[in-house]
Amino acid sequence: MSENDTNANKDLLAALDNIKQVNVGYVVNGEVLAIDDDQQLVVGIEGAGVEGVIPRKEISAQREDNPTSNYKVGDKVKVVVVSRIGDDKEGGSYLLSIRRLEALKVWDEIKEKADKGETINVTVTRAVKGGLVVNADGVRGFIPASMITDHFVDDLNQFKGQELEVKIIEVVPEENRLILSHRAIAEAERKEARDRIMSTLKPGDIVEGKVARLTNFGAFVDLGGIDGLVHVSEISYEHVNKPSDVLKVGEEVKVKVLSVDPDRNRISLSIKQTQPGPWSDIEEKAPKGSVLDGKVKRLVDFGAFVEVFPGVEGLVHISQISHKHIDKPSDVLKSGEDVKVKVLDVQPEEHRLALSMKALEKDPRDDQKAPKKNVSDNSTNNAPEEENGFTLGDIVGNELNDDDNE
Repeated sequence: MSENDTNANKDLLAALDNIKQVNVGYVVNGEVLAIDDDQQLVVGIEGAGVEGVIPRKEISAQREDNPTSNYKVGDKVKVVVVSRIGDDKEGGSYLLSIRRLEALKVWDEIKEKADKGETINVTVTRAVKGGLVVNADGVRGFIPASMITDHFVDDLNQFKGQELEVKIIEVVPEENRLILSHRAIAEAERKEARDRIMSTLKPGDIVEGKVARLTNFGAFVDLGGIDGLVHVSEISYEHVNKPSDVLKVGEEVKVKVLSVDPDRNRISLSIKQTQPGPWSDIEEKAPKGSVLDGKVKRLVDFGAFVEVFPGVEGLVHISQISHKHIDKPSDVLKSGEDVKVKVLDVQPEEHRLALSMKALEKDPRDDQKAPKKNVSDNSTNNAPEEENGFTLGDIVGNELNDDDNE
């Protein structure tokens, strides 16, 4: 063998020795050789003389419409070998991944933070039965429903897309298992907000909140860290059977603070007191002499209280129910009955309306009266009530002034 042949053999052996072995799980360097029509990166593995393919879903941990846009032919990449493609044991190509290599780094970082007791930020990708699936820099994590917040949440979809600070409960990279909790963070945040609100809120304040929960007796409104109760009687001036009839969870509402009890962490609120009162423009809605539709709400010995507008009741004195003699209002009226009434008098400051039913009926005694002739110009027979010498007390009886607030 010549000296030249000997040197050539040595160079060949040296070259073979320099060829790197490629095994599944190895982290190797490569160069982008091409980008195919399926948005895959064709990569030459450095020092191995073989190629590999990075599918679109293995390019990035982040969801992108065009993940290959960040790469071009000639770029250097570090990848992890996922598997061998084909049956050629001596060569062939390999399935490679950048995403999984990034995930390995993230797992190491998460584990390090877990050991130090640190928290991480994650993004909620979707809600599933039993909790939330989150993205922790490319690693899939899970927050059980019991660890999401410090109170029951009916619809977990409201968290979709939100970024949450979480505590690491369990991390097992080998099993791709990452269990997280936001509850402790939420409790701390709500306590801080609760202390701040309780120290600044005072009765009479008008604030905005969001309906958090509905019960049969009222609505709990989130004021930004602490819930206040709007009792069902404080929701509206109209009668409300159930809060769910007029409110819905998540609705923005304006409320007035009625009381604050720091020792018991209780706040009483009112929605209706932020709205115009039913008596505020009563002289415009029910001017003297107007005829209104109403509903009998209560019957008492001296008359009937009739609701003419939500939250506005007027008294039809027993003497103003009918031209006929009546022993008691219940003889001719019943609660819930629809009636027409005429407004005799309005007293907005005292929240009083004097009403009449008989004023809308013809007096049967008029047919029995003989017509008068030669009525002088000074006659007051056709004069308005307020000008003929009669007072409201003469019309409705003295009991109106004494008893119409009962």
